[in-house]
Amino acid sequence: MVQKLADPRGPSANQLAQEVGVPQSTLSRWRLRAGSVKHLEDLSFTDYARSRMSARRPQDWSAEEKLAAVIESAALPDEDLGAFLRRKGLHEAQLREWRQQVLSGLEKSPARVSKRAPEARRVKELEKELRRKEKALAEAAALLVLQKKVRAIWGDEDDDTVEKNGR
Repeated sequence: MVQKLADPRGPSANQLAQEVGVPQSTLSRWRLRAGSVKHLEDLSFTDYARSRMSARRPQDWSAEEKLAAVIESAALPDEDLGAFLRRKGLHEAQLREWRQQVLSGLEKSPARVSKRAPEARRVKELEKELRRKEKALAEAAALLVLQKKVRAIWGDEDDDTVEKNGR
């Protein structure tokens, strides 16, 4: 259908759409994506499908594909990097982010843990102290409640003491 659309003597997109029952907008989009008829003739269906698959969003790339892009771009001179990024459909910021992820993945694990260890230890100490203080506060609140109940039941002890001393 795309070849028919590209042929100058072929039917228009509207005519072909009516013939085959495919919307005209779909046929036009196919023609734009295909580029030229020569491009289609040079590619096998598998190659064409692969080229369409490689046009997916960089966020959907696998880790292996990202690593391959980082490695391939590292070997390129700066003047060829722009063409590489356009061909792959990437932005330089994405490539920098992926490079940083690769490098951080290669760092020694103990070094990362040792940097975080003092902070983690301090957090644990503070959490332990907080739990201790929360228990003490709950105990003090319970004692106050009990003291109020005792006063309500037996009355105020201070009044009784004064009367006993006065006799």
